[in-house]
Amino acid sequence: MTCAIHPGMSTRSLIGKQNSDGSVAFVYCHFDGYLKGVGNTLLLNYSSPAKVDALLAEGDVSSIGAAIGEQHPFNDRPDGVCTFYGRDRGETGIDAKTAADSAAYLQGNYGARYFYLLRDTGWVFSTEGKPFEALTAEAIAQAEE
Repeated sequence: MTCAIHPGMSTRSLIGKQNSDGSVAFVYCHFDGYLKGVGNTLLLNYSSPAKVDALLAEGDVSSIGAAIGEQHPFNDRPDGVCTFYGRDRGETGIDAKTAADSAAYLQGNYGARYFYLLRDTGWVFSTEGKPFEALTAEAIAQAEE
Protein backbone atom coordinates (compact mmCIF):
# COMPACT_ATOMS: atom_id res chain seq x y z
CA MET A 1 0.00 0.00 0.00
CA THR A 2 1.43 3.35 -0.99
CA CYS A 3 1.00 6.32 1.25
CA ALA A 4 -0.46 8.87 -1.11
CA ILE A 5 0.13 12.57 -0.74
CA HIS A 6 -2.89 14.60 0.32
CA PRO A 7 -2.23 18.35 0.01
CA GLY A 8 -2.77 20.04 3.34
CA MET A 9 -3.34 16.77 5.19
CA SER A 10 -1.00 14.57 7.12
CA THR A 11 -1.14 12.12 9.97
CA ARG A 12 2.33 12.08 11.42
CA SER A 13 3.93 9.02 12.96
CA LEU A 14 7.19 7.70 14.32
CA ILE A 15 8.59 4.36 13.22
CA GLY A 16 11.05 2.70 15.56
CA LYS A 17 12.94 -0.46 16.33
CA GLN A 18 13.81 -1.55 19.85
CA ASN A 19 17.49 -2.39 20.22
CA SER A 20 18.85 -5.19 22.40
CA ASP A 21 19.76 -2.65 25.14
CA GLY A 22 16.16 -1.37 25.25
CA SER A 23 16.89 1.87 23.40
CA VAL A 24 14.76 2.76 20.37
CA ALA A 25 16.09 3.94 17.00
CA PHE A 26 13.37 5.82 15.13
CA VAL A 27 12.43 8.07 12.23
CA TYR A 28 9.62 10.52 11.57
CA CYS A 29 7.04 9.77 8.84
CA HIS A 30 4.93 12.69 7.62
CA PHE A 31 2.02 11.17 5.70
CA ASP A 32 -0.65 8.54 6.42
CA GLY A 33 0.57 7.54 9.87
CA TYR A 34 -2.77 6.00 10.87
CA LEU A 35 -3.20 2.21 11.24
CA LYS A 36 -4.68 1.61 7.78
CA GLY A 37 -1.79 3.59 6.22
CA VAL A 38 1.66 3.27 7.78
CA GLY A 39 0.53 0.56 10.22
CA ASN A 40 -0.72 -1.70 7.46
CA THR A 41 2.37 -1.05 5.31
CA LEU A 42 4.69 -1.92 8.19
CA LEU A 43 2.77 -5.06 9.12
CA LEU A 44 2.68 -6.37 5.54
CA ASN A 45 6.12 -5.31 4.32
CA TYR A 46 8.53 -4.63 7.19
CA SER A 47 8.53 -7.72 9.40
CA SER A 48 12.25 -8.28 8.84
CA PRO A 49 14.54 -6.44 11.29
CA ALA A 50 17.04 -6.05 8.44
CA LYS A 51 14.46 -4.24 6.28
CA VAL A 52 13.50 -1.99 9.20
CA ASP A 53 17.21 -1.23 9.70
CA ALA A 54 17.44 -0.29 6.01
CA LEU A 55 14.40 1.99 6.39
CA LEU A 56 15.86 3.67 9.48
CA ALA A 57 19.22 4.11 7.72
CA GLU A 58 17.55 6.44 5.20
CA GLY A 59 16.28 8.80 7.93
CA ASP A 60 13.00 10.68 8.11
CA VAL A 61 10.31 9.64 5.65
CA SER A 62 7.80 11.76 3.78
CA SER A 63 5.74 8.74 2.71
CA ILE A 64 6.30 5.02 3.16
CA GLY A 65 5.78 2.35 0.54
CA ALA A 66 6.14 -1.42 0.41
CA ALA A 67 9.67 -1.03 -1.00
CA ILE A 68 12.48 1.23 0.15
CA GLY A 69 13.33 1.74 -3.52
CA GLU A 70 15.95 3.91 -5.17
CA GLN A 71 16.51 7.66 -5.27
CA HIS A 72 13.84 9.51 -7.23
CA PRO A 73 12.58 13.09 -7.59
CA PHE A 74 10.83 14.11 -4.39
CA ASN A 75 7.78 15.45 -6.23
CA ASP A 76 7.56 12.53 -8.68
CA ARG A 77 7.05 9.60 -6.33
CA PRO A 78 6.83 6.11 -7.80
CA ASP A 79 3.92 4.04 -6.47
CA GLY A 80 4.82 1.62 -3.72
CA VAL A 81 8.23 3.18 -2.95
CA CYS A 82 9.32 5.18 0.09
CA THR A 83 10.12 8.85 -0.32
CA PHE A 84 12.81 10.14 2.05
CA TYR A 85 13.68 13.73 2.92
CA GLY A 86 17.41 13.06 2.69
CA ARG A 87 17.78 10.66 -0.21
CA ASP A 88 15.08 12.16 -2.42
CA ARG A 89 15.13 15.87 -1.49
CA GLY A 90 18.70 16.30 -0.25
CA GLU A 91 17.79 17.54 3.24
CA THR A 92 20.21 17.20 6.13
CA GLY A 93 19.54 16.68 9.82
CA ILE A 94 17.04 13.92 9.07
CA ASP A 95 19.01 10.95 10.41
CA ALA A 96 17.35 8.39 12.67
CA LYS A 97 17.25 9.40 16.31
CA THR A 98 17.60 7.29 19.43
CA ALA A 99 15.46 7.31 22.56
CA ALA A 100 16.71 5.75 25.80
CA ASP A 101 13.73 3.37 25.99
CA SER A 102 10.15 2.95 24.78
CA ALA A 103 8.79 5.42 27.36
CA ALA A 104 11.19 8.11 26.16
CA TYR A 105 10.25 7.24 22.57
CA LEU A 106 6.59 8.03 23.33
CA GLN A 107 7.48 11.33 25.00
CA GLY A 108 9.51 12.75 22.10
CA ASN A 109 6.57 12.86 19.74
CA TYR A 110 7.72 15.35 17.06
CA GLY A 111 4.07 16.09 16.40
CA ALA A 112 3.33 12.41 15.85
CA ARG A 113 -0.06 10.91 16.57
CA TYR A 114 0.95 7.26 16.03
CA PHE A 115 4.03 5.46 17.30
CA TYR A 116 5.12 2.16 15.76
CA LEU A 117 7.76 -0.03 17.34
CA LEU A 118 9.30 -3.27 16.10
CA ARG A 119 10.16 -5.49 19.05
CA ASP A 120 11.51 -9.03 19.07
CA THR A 121 7.91 -10.21 19.29
CA GLY A 122 6.71 -8.14 16.31
CA TRP A 123 5.15 -4.74 15.68
CA VAL A 124 3.32 -2.80 18.39
CA PHE A 125 1.72 0.64 18.23
CA SER A 126 0.54 3.42 20.49
CA THR A 127 -1.60 6.47 19.94
CA GLU A 128 -2.81 9.32 22.12
CA GLY A 129 -0.68 8.29 25.12
CA LYS A 130 -2.13 4.80 25.34
CA PRO A 131 0.05 1.77 26.18
CA PHE A 132 1.55 -0.17 23.30
CA GLU A 133 -0.59 -2.92 21.82
CA ALA A 134 0.07 -5.51 19.14
CA LEU A 135 -0.17 -4.31 15.56
CA THR A 136 -2.33 -6.97 13.93
CA ALA A 137 -4.57 -7.26 10.90
CA GLU A 138 -7.52 -7.29 13.30
CA ALA A 139 -6.43 -4.03 14.98
CA ILE A 140 -6.03 -2.43 11.56
CA ALA A 141 -9.45 -3.67 10.37
CA GLN A 142 -11.11 -2.26 13.51
CA ALA A 143 -9.44 1.16 13.18
CA GLU A 144 -11.69 4.06 12.24
CA GLU A 145 -9.21 5.83 9.96
